[in-house]
Amino acid sequence: MDYNNACSKINELSGGFKPEIIVVLGSGLAGFADRVDAKAIIPYGDIPGFGVSTAPYHNGRLILGTVEGKNVACMDGRLHLYEGHAPADLVFPLRVLRKLGAHKIFLTNATGGINTSFKVGDIMLVEDHINFQGRNPLMGKNDEELGVRFPDMTYAYNPELRAIAEKCAADLGIDLKKGVYIACTGPSYETPAEIRAFRILGADAVGMSTVPEVIAAVHCGLKVLTLSLITNMAAGITGNKLTMEEVAETGRKQSLVLGGLVSEIIKRC
Repeated sequence: MDYNNACSKINELSGGFKPEIIVVLGSGLAGFADRVDAKAIIPYGDIPGFGVSTAPYHNGRLILGTVEGKNVACMDGRLHLYEGHAPADLVFPLRVLRKLGAHKIFLTNATGGINTSFKVGDIMLVEDHINFQGRNPLMGKNDEELGVRFPDMTYAYNPELRAIAEKCAADLGIDLKKGVYIACTGPSYETPAEIRAFRILGADAVGMSTVPEVIAAVHCGLKVLTLSLITNMAAGITGNKLTMEEVAETGRKQSLVLGGLVSEIIKRC
């Protein structure tokens, strides 16, 4: 894939902005974008190789600017496998931003709570994941300029960043949960039987994104932090039907809390 063209276009449109941290905004979490002192806002469609998101509540734009004095590349929306994108297309933007200088990536997502001790509105610090998507963005010929053929995933979720996140949450009075994220392809929500099986496997929350990005980020040397907002309880737990509107509404209600936490982590890392 041609990363150089994308890098050149971003440099051209941003005046040579050099990001330190990538922040990826999940469903209903676009409110964080307002915290960025923007130097350039670029629609994904204007960058060669960037796919255009069709998912609801994903604005599909790259916001380059500062948060707490740090240079941030904010991805206001992401791509998903369920939109028909190839795994390599999902992770193309983060690889480009890595080449432009980013060394950390903070991923957020909207998830269904599997752990019955969780409640809607909780924030979960992801400690590990289960890839139930059946796809891996590293399949195919390895690009040695990006990373090694067989990257180790033991510490995919950076322990140092997790420790900072826990301290920030404690100082802000946030009851930060911790757990394992399981990724499915979607777009259908999971069945109650699947959720029971996932609980046996050790999953605490379920979503339709993030894992391909984490794998690619580790591969190319980015330090990863992931925060999941529990926007609904997963299928079968409450007996309620699941809707995208519920996800978006919880995202809007909790955007100040999650945004404040991410900002504080950026400040301290």
